Order: sequence, then structure tokens, then C-alpha cells
Amino acid sequence: MSVRGSNALKLISSSPSETHFFLSTIPRTHKMKLHRLLLINLIYITVILVGVESTQSPPFSCDSSNPSTKSYPFCKTTLPISDRVRDLVSRLTLDEKISQLVNSAPAIPRLGIPAYEWWSEALHGVADAGPGIMFNGTIRSATSFPQVILTAASFDVHLWYRIGRAIGVEARAVYNAGQTKGLTFWAPNINIFRDPRWGRGQETPGEDPLVTGSYAVSYVRGVQGDCLQGLKRCGELQASACCKHFTAYDLDDWKGIDRFKFDARVTMQDLADTYQPPFHRCIEEGRASGIMCAYNRVNGVPSCADFNLLTNTARKRWNFEGYITSDCDAVSIIHDSYGFAKTPEDAVVDVLKAGMDVNCGTYLLNHTKSAVMQKKLPESEIDRALENLFAVRMRLGLFNGNPKGQPYGDIGPNQVCSVEHQTLALDAARDGIVLLKNSQRLLPLPKGKTMSLAVIGPNANSPKTLIGNYAGPPCKFITPLQALQSYVKSTMYHPGCDDVACSSPSIEKAVEIAQKADYVVLVVGLDQTQEREAHDRLDLVLPGKQQKLITSVAKAAKKQVVLVLLSGGPVDISFAKYSNNIGSILWAGYPGGAGGAAIAETIFGDHNPGGRLPVTWYPQDFTKIPMTDMRMRPESNSGYPGRTYRFYTGEKVFEFGYGLSYSTYSYESIPGTRNKLYFNQSSTAHVYEDTDFIRYTSVAQLGKELCDSNNISISIRVRNEGEMAGKHSVLLFVRRLKASAGSPIIKLVAFQSVHLNAGESADVGFLLNPCEHFSGPNKDGLMVIEEGTHFLVVGDQGHPVTVVV
Repeated sequence: MSVRGSNALKLISSSPSETHFFLSTIPRTHKMKLHRLLLINLIYITVILVGVESTQSPPFSCDSSNPSTKSYPFCKTTLPISDRVRDLVSRLTLDEKISQLVNSAPAIPRLGIPAYEWWSEALHGVADAGPGIMFNGTIRSATSFPQVILTAASFDVHLWYRIGRAIGVEARAVYNAGQTKGLTFWAPNINIFRDPRWGRGQETPGEDPLVTGSYAVSYVRGVQGDCLQGLKRCGELQASACCKHFTAYDLDDWKGIDRFKFDARVTMQDLADTYQPPFHRCIEEGRASGIMCAYNRVNGVPSCADFNLLTNTARKRWNFEGYITSDCDAVSIIHDSYGFAKTPEDAVVDVLKAGMDVNCGTYLLNHTKSAVMQKKLPESEIDRALENLFAVRMRLGLFNGNPKGQPYGDIGPNQVCSVEHQTLALDAARDGIVLLKNSQRLLPLPKGKTMSLAVIGPNANSPKTLIGNYAGPPCKFITPLQALQSYVKSTMYHPGCDDVACSSPSIEKAVEIAQKADYVVLVVGLDQTQEREAHDRLDLVLPGKQQKLITSVAKAAKKQVVLVLLSGGPVDISFAKYSNNIGSILWAGYPGGAGGAAIAETIFGDHNPGGRLPVTWYPQDFTKIPMTDMRMRPESNSGYPGRTYRFYTGEKVFEFGYGLSYSTYSYESIPGTRNKLYFNQSSTAHVYEDTDFIRYTSVAQLGKELCDSNNISISIRVRNEGEMAGKHSVLLFVRRLKASAGSPIIKLVAFQSVHLNAGESADVGFLLNPCEHFSGPNKDGLMVIEEGTHFLVVGDQGHPVTVVV
């Protein structure tokens, strides 16, 4: 291993005297390099094994040493879970049943059932954002991965799976240490990042349904520990993931319109190809064990009271077999805010009959019994919900006796904040960073002993900004300033503004230090005061006088400056994109605890950036469009430009999928792809013609056999033409030569990440199913394939495929 690897690992576990001795054995020429690496990797690590409290046993049912409970059928692991849950529910009184319908479910001592907390969070690391997790014992922190929007920029499904798996391991470790009463985590957030002003867009994988669905599958499989980890019984869960917020939820609080009262008016076409696909994949491919229904209404019906959504779609069409929770207090607003239900009891009846199982809040606890007494609610609806809830707890192994010796029962505190997980968090931050501009190849900066550096900006030394929302205490923090100081001894710093709001910038002082330095790095952007849950943005420009600070410093600097943006949502930085004084721009999202190190490594060339934007960056002019307009498709008559790269027809600051590198990559198509597909061979398939005289046929009528027989195999040879090794994501799009009104301009159908050394090439293969990848919904939401020429596009190359129906 390198000095960075083996020596750093030795120092993690060394005593101060051992550390001093170890340093004395290193040649002087290596000490400065090691000091910098230790600063990045070690100095800011928060020691987690410092708790004075003794580790408690995790709560569980069916203790084999308790003769009063071990004989119950619900404790017999040889029985099917369906039989066990029915036996358990049959033993409960009505009051006991009702007590279990809320997130903080109390214990039932007479049956040996401990209390359970359904609400825990793990968006990008195990978090104490909900009541379920307590970092108050042996485990005091958890690995802080980048906020999801930056992780998505890697376009790497295997990375997403590894992050999910690490989070699942740490979640189980916290449970095994007795620091939580539950193993159900309300993540991932897989709503489409439809509008750039949305405060929670940072929590999502971006604006594309394929990317979002792929992220959901990878994350859920990783967290839940499914068959990919080699379990013989794939139904057992390491931890439970919950896909949220079902559905068409992407507005929190904009100009007085909040998520609690918002009625999302969505066409069947937009539901079919934008809002629903990530949830469909999360359930069918990811096998998620939880869903959260959203606050908002969709076409007049509250999501948590929508039988068609929760039961007909999720359970019957998609075969969902988990539990459905409300968002917190989402049941109460059905009566209290919407007036959709006439009485509180009616609201309880609406959600339970729709298929919801557990209420985050106390509304069901307060009103379910009166709904039963008034004969509005049959007790069987409560039993149905409880069977779903206890089935998940049993799949988690919580009714199998002492978890020690069981699958996942031996995961301990040493697997939280492990070197493996910390390295993964750093890798994720590196892989997500997007290079947006690099004129005259300003980056990477040279490494020189005599150079001087000025670091300026309100986000340069702000640890909290790195983390984003829904985060727990991280194992370590390293800010961009601290990491850059480890590269350049002569580093000057000034925040430029008191905070990102930047109402009173210290421009003169910032300019003064910029004039003294050989190079200037500006670290600016947003933070949770500007975008967060319950707070959408009104503008897309930088807050306050940040732009004035940047332009003043850039004008005064000796050379072109480097601009680093920390943000979840897009920012209109057109002024910087076209400025001759700003040579390079990096977008680093909210990169997590190791984010500062990743930024510094990228700036100084120890990492070659390869991230791509998972969202379109719009100009400030886009804010003229109301956030409340849910339409994805443009409308020429009114001038409505549409949304996301698939439909938006207006000007862009940066496009979806945009990202530069210190290397250049070339593509070469490998012959063998089919050029013509025939779908007119089925006697059951009917051909239709729309108002644009484009023929199409229904995917459902074609059948799986005909669809699969027309699969397309495409192979792309990718070559790294640069002088640095790098990771590169190949994005494969489909666009139509002539498409009907409402078809996307272009859409992503596949992507794959590949690592290439300088001068190296590799073949990247894709297998496309035309019924999936060439299809789209008509106005009724029916998936159809249109006749005509489709172009498979990678980079600036297009391969035509003609479809005949």
C-alpha cells in the first residue's frame, strides 16, 4: 500500500507515543506529504468509540428463555410469516391494535412485544433526523455520504448500491447496539426534481425517471441486504427502505402555497412517463418493503386516501408486499386542512380503506376507535394494516428471539465509520463533482512549494454546508479550506460574506488578499438557509451580493480564478460561465464529511473529475413559470416551455448530462446493431394513427415474446484520449426523427460508468428492449410504440433504428 494507505491506517490506531515514534522513522522528504494526507484523512475524524454508556441489548420478541412467549405460533420461525402475523394479530385487543397504527408503537408486555419506532432516517447516511436513532451510546456518529443529488451525478449504479449497503450495515449496527427501537428507514426520496426551485430537490437523484428509478433499485437493494449479498432466504431484511413520497410531490412552500394544501394537477401522460416510473421500479425491481404516501393531493384526491394509487396500483399492479406509511400528519390534514373528509373518523376510514397501514403522528391513535364504534370502519381493515406492519418486523428478524447469531445479528459498532465506509464516502464525493468550465486548462492547479493561494467565500470553511439535510453527526469533517491548506502552505482565507445570504460582503478585504495570491479559489453557493424541506427558492441566482463578491475578486486576481459551487439545486451562473476572469467552475453539491478533501484533490489533479449534471440548469428567467404548473410537456400556444431536458424548449445555462474532464473521451460504434424492427407480426396487436398521422401500437398488446425478440444489442468503444486516468459515464439517448406531439425531444435509455487509464479503451455494451426503451405514453397513459426512425445517440453520434408497426 502507499503511504496514504498503510501508514495512515497505522496512525488511526496508534497511541500518541507510538505515533511520534512512527513519524520519526519516516524520511524527511516524505513527512510533508504524509502530514497533508493525515490532515485530510485523520485530524478531523471524530472518535466514535468514546461513549461512557454501556451498550444495551436491542429490543426483540420471542425470547427463547421466556416460556410464556416461546410457545406462541407467531414465534415459530418454521411457519410462514403470513401464518405468524395472523396469529399475532388475532391475540390483540382492539385497543392494542389501534396503538400499533402510529409510528411510535408502544410495547405489548403480555405478549412480550417491545415498543417499536417506525420513523428513522437514512437519506445519505444513518441520521438522527427522526425519533428512531439515538447517537447517545457506543456509537456517536455515522458515515456522511454526499447528498443524493451529487451522488446521482456519478451515474454509477454500483456505487449507489455500495452506498446503500454501507448505510444498511451501519443501520443494523446502531440497532444491535441498542440505540434505536426500529429498523425501518424512510429513504430514498425518489420524487422527480421537476422544478429547479424545489427546496428538497437536493434529496433526489435528479430530473430523469430512468436515473431516479435506477438509483431507487440500487439503494433499496443495498440497504435491505437482498440476494445480492448471498442470503439463502432473500425475504430477510438487513434494514427496511421506504420509497417516498408517493406521488407527484415536488413543491414544499412557494409564494404561500404549501405542500399540505397543494393539489397537483397531473395528466395521465405525465404520470405514466415521469412521476410513477421510479416508484414502479422501486417496488418491482428493488422490492422495497415500504412506501410513504405524500401530503399533497393528486387531481383532487389526497395521496394517502387514494385507493387507486395505494391498492390498485402499488399492491395489485406492481405486487407491493410491504407497509405504507403516511408522511407526518398527512392523515390529519385530510380533514383539518383539505376538508376532503367531513370528520376525523371519515379521514381514518379513507386512509385505511385506501391501503395505508401506519400513521406518522397520532391521528389514528385518537380517532380510529370512534370510527369503529360509529360502524364506519370494520375491524378487518385494522387487521389488514397490522398484518402488513408485523410482517415487515418479522422479516427484519425482530420476532426470531435474540438477534445474536442470526443474519445481521453480529454487525457491531466497529462497522460504523469504518475505513471502508469513509473511503467509499470520499470516492462518492470525488465521482459526483462536475467540472462545468475549464478555459485555457486552468485546472488542475500546479503543486508548488512557493506558490500562494487565496481561498475566499462563505462556503469555504463551513462544515455544516457540506452535509445537506437529513444527516446525522458525521464521523469526520474536512472543509474545502482545510483540505486546500494541506496542499498549499501559504494559504490566505477570508469568507467574503458573513453567510451565504451575503447581505453585507467584505469585498475590499477579499480583493486585498486575492491580489496577493498566485491563485484564487472562491467557494460560494447555497446552504440549508436557502433551500430545504418546507422552503422553496424564489430565484435561481446566487443569494445577496455573492455575484458582486465573485466578479470583484476575479477582476482583481493575478490569474483567472477557480469558482466552486456548493448547492443542491441549479444556480444561474451565466455571468461566470462567460466571464474571462473565471477560468474554471466546479459544482460539488453538498459533498458530505469528506467533501472538502474531494474538492481539493480535484483542484490539484489528484482526482480527474467525471461527474455529469443530473438536472438541467435553467436561467433566472425560468422563475416566471409558476411552480404549481405540473405539466412536463411544452405548449406552444401559451409559450409554456415544458420541464426537464426531455421536454424543455427554452434556453439553458447547462444541460442535463453535461460535465467536463481533464481527459477527452472518444466514441466509436461497433457494427452489429439491428437497423429495423418489425412489430406487425402479431395478430393481437392493433395499429392506430394519431392526429399527426403517426402510426403506433400498444405495448400491452404486443406481448413479452414479441418485445424480447426485437431486443437490440449495441456496443460502444470508449477511449481515453487524455493524459490522466479517469472515470467516464457513457449516456445512451434515444431521439425521434419525427415524433407525435407530446413525445420527448430526447430521452436517456441507458448509462454505464467505466474507468479508463490514459490511452486505454474499453467496449461498453447495452441491451435495449424496444417495448421499454422506444415506447412512451399516449394522452391516456397507455404505453405505445410509434412507427418511424429512432436514433440511438451517444455523444454526437447517432445510430438509426427504424420501427415498423
